[in-house]
Amino acid sequence: MDYQSIIDKYYPADDDLRRLLVLHSRQVADRCLLIVKKHPELPVDVQFLEEAAMLHDIGIRWCHAPSIFCEGTEPYIKHGPIGADILRSEGYPRHARVAERHTGTGLPGLEPETLEEQIVCYADKFYSKSRPDRVLTVAQAAESLEKFGHEGVMTFLGWAERFE
Repeated sequence: MDYQSIIDKYYPADDDLRRLLVLHSRQVADRCLLIVKKHPELPVDVQFLEEAAMLHDIGIRWCHAPSIFCEGTEPYIKHGPIGADILRSEGYPRHARVAERHTGTGLPGLEPETLEEQIVCYADKFYSKSRPDRVLTVAQAAESLEKFGHEGVMTFLGWAERFE
């Protein structure tokens, strides 16, 4: 699979949104690859992990978040399911599952299940598209998850024990 061709198809213009999407996705992918390098014992499909990390936010264009150049109409919380629909339509159901399960530590009924889904979800919490120059610490990322409920924080901290 060539993730770049998917990005090119849905983000053809070299604009601020595309640049932000690619920067953020690369940050997340690089953190995923670092986790795998630090933990060779994890049975991970590394190629798939990188592809899924690069495509996890493919649905942001259709959401309304003007501060990050998203001029769509859907609530931002829906970018995962929108991305999943896109990736399924392209014939990538495994990648679609990562997209729809990466928000917070998963939405009700859409919690990350596979190791790759968990790693992308975890890595994503360290980078914000609204502040792309900032990398959160584990403590800062955990604090940012409190708004979704304490259970999500505990899930994240469990991943931190496993992946750091």
